[in-house]
Amino acid sequence: MTDVVDLAHALIAQPSPTGSEGPAVELAAAWLKDRGWSVTLQELSPERANIWASHGHGAVTLSTHLDTVPPFIGPSRTDSRLAGRGACDAKSIAAAMMVAAQALAEQDERRVDLLFVVGEEKSSDGARAANVLPATSRFLVNGEPTEGRLASGAKGSMTVTVRTHGRAAHSAYPELGASAIAPMLALLSALPELELPTDPVLGRTTINVGTLHAGREANIVPDEAVAQLMVRLVDDPAQVRDTLERWSVGKADLEFAPHVPAQHFAVLAGFDCAPVSFTSDIPLLDSWGTPLLFGPGSISVAHTPHEFIEIEELRRSVHSYEQIVRTLLAS
Repeated sequence: MTDVVDLAHALIAQPSPTGSEGPAVELAAAWLKDRGWSVTLQELSPERANIWASHGHGAVTLSTHLDTVPPFIGPSRTDSRLAGRGACDAKSIAAAMMVAAQALAEQDERRVDLLFVVGEEKSSDGARAANVLPATSRFLVNGEPTEGRLASGAKGSMTVTVRTHGRAAHSAYPELGASAIAPMLALLSALPELELPTDPVLGRTTINVGTLHAGREANIVPDEAVAQLMVRLVDDPAQVRDTLERWSVGKADLEFAPHVPAQHFAVLAGFDCAPVSFTSDIPLLDSWGTPLLFGPGSISVAHTPHEFIEIEELRRSVHSYEQIVRTLLAS
């Protein structure tokens, strides 16, 4: 498995939904050990571990995640595409980093580390744990599907739980109760009217209504409704919190989860650049150096049943990672 497509295919064949990443971790660690890398497995729980591979003092770290969203979709391949869960998010990226780092090592450039974490698709517990490792790198090149462009910035994220309350009653006598669904629907329909922050690079703040749960039975007036919102941040979240609190005052209770901040990244001459709207583990890995974000594949097919990566793009990314590393080492 020295070929990047073969290695990506093998990684995709290992089921590794968040929380059960063991098979992919085992394969990647074995590949690196077989090629003389010093591999540290940072265990988070039984059969779950981050991988830190090094040849000593790493000045640049290539990093991505080995977990995927469910369900498992095995690999398939045509002449032009490699498909399956993780094809672009982010097992093919891990394969490209491994092959690029190995090629550099074989050219006597050993100031490159590899960091593969678990848990990115949920709580990012892998990144949080990895941030306490004794990293030596000056630069962190994180891998997510950016369509082969360096990301000039990335939106942050914040989950907000919205809860409305009513009064239960027999559905034959709705006047004795108060539906929690009516105020929830009124609030959600007003979301597009909110004035939210914008950024000249990252664009506008967006809010997605991800889940909505209400009621107990069809014959009961619902006494509670709960929605979860995902806010994609472009600035300090305080203004968004204030806006949502005014939007909901007297109508709903809000719970704000800890947020991931929006970020602007370093870019390099000779690379196309563009901002992305998704978040990554970068804010949780600040001890690993100045961050950059780059990877093959498109986020538009990530998390979908037809996830894929173009084989030609995957092969090009190996050389791109080598070029990024050499440029950073020369800086």
